[in-house]
Amino acid sequence: MTSSRSNQKNLPLLGMRVAPQPHLAVAGRPADAGSRALAGYTAPEDATLVRRLREAGAELCGYTRMSPFGFGLGGSHAGAALRERSADAELVPDLMGEGRLAAARAGVCALKPSYGVLSRFGVTGLIPSMEACAMLADGPAPLRRLLRVLAGPDERDASMPGDHLAAEAARAVDPAAVTLGVLGEAGAALQGDCAAAFAARVARLEKAGTAIRRLSFPEFPLFALVHRIVGSVEASSSAGRYDSVRYGRRPAVVKNWNEMYLAARGAAFEPLVKGFLFQGAYFQFERYAAYEDACRIRARLVRTMAGLAAQVDALLLPLPAPPPPPAPLSLDETCAAFGATLFANVTGQPVLALPPGDGMAVQLAGERLGDERLLAIGERLLKMDGKEARHGI
Repeated sequence: MTSSRSNQKNLPLLGMRVAPQPHLAVAGRPADAGSRALAGYTAPEDATLVRRLREAGAELCGYTRMSPFGFGLGGSHAGAALRERSADAELVPDLMGEGRLAAARAGVCALKPSYGVLSRFGVTGLIPSMEACAMLADGPAPLRRLLRVLAGPDERDASMPGDHLAAEAARAVDPAAVTLGVLGEAGAALQGDCAAAFAARVARLEKAGTAIRRLSFPEFPLFALVHRIVGSVEASSSAGRYDSVRYGRRPAVVKNWNEMYLAARGAAFEPLVKGFLFQGAYFQFERYAAYEDACRIRARLVRTMAGLAAQVDALLLPLPAPPPPPAPLSLDETCAAFGATLFANVTGQPVLALPPGDGMAVQLAGERLGDERLLAIGERLLKMDGKEARHGI
């Protein structure tokens, strides 16, 4: 018995099957990030997150298919391993809300952690200041176990901020004493059944004793514009490395270096990513003033959102999750599909996606570095949902 308890303490993820996607380097395995730009690339060593999983006793049960660089969900199998019960958790890139939308479709939970609490060493990315590695599992408890293992400083990632999650567990949460903030503008785009489903879920929580505070954020629609401009410029800059010198296949016949770069990059990227990169190059080289304006607006949006999040225990936002479309989406359609989720990638705050149950999936957004508190609130709200369902509330 003592040995078993010791193993649980020293190997907190013992027995947990984790399915990453190939944006995470696993030594000796292909790490193509879902893109032909990295076709044939094999990781020379483990990413920090992979190393921490191994050291905590987790079992890596194989990659799941991802969209190119994790941008959008076209071709992605995120959530499938959980749905098929071939894994207990998944690690999925979240650039616009992909991890949360995949979780909602699969009927599970997802945590997009606070920006900067997870090491990016060994992670293939596209939008450095906005992306995160989302964790998917069937409830907040396994997400908490994962977060405690994966979060923390890493001397091999010089980009990590100096602040980190608090080491102590979140204080106990009394659902009757929780106040949730509902942003009117976040649900303004909902129509018909979606609007009714979100209103019904809010009403059930309120009836069960959760305090609901209506808040206003008139500039909420600007998140989409900021993400589109700042995100695409970052992506265009990041993708410059795929020029066939270090990464990517080199064209067979070219006349000079410039022609080689153009031919290599033209062949490296899939249409959706390529459109995003073209957009970024336009703002980077033709409309740089617009990019600077977007950065200033981003700073203002971050401050406003932080002020609103500080007024309540968590913000409650809708998470509409229509089924995957039958045909590939255009860039405009892809960005529109994530209109409800990309705010958190712009702000860097943590978001917990809760499954739909008998209504609409929702998101709980908190203050940056308040991940543990958010998980505790989500855990109690899910228990409350179950109690309501049993009693017909």
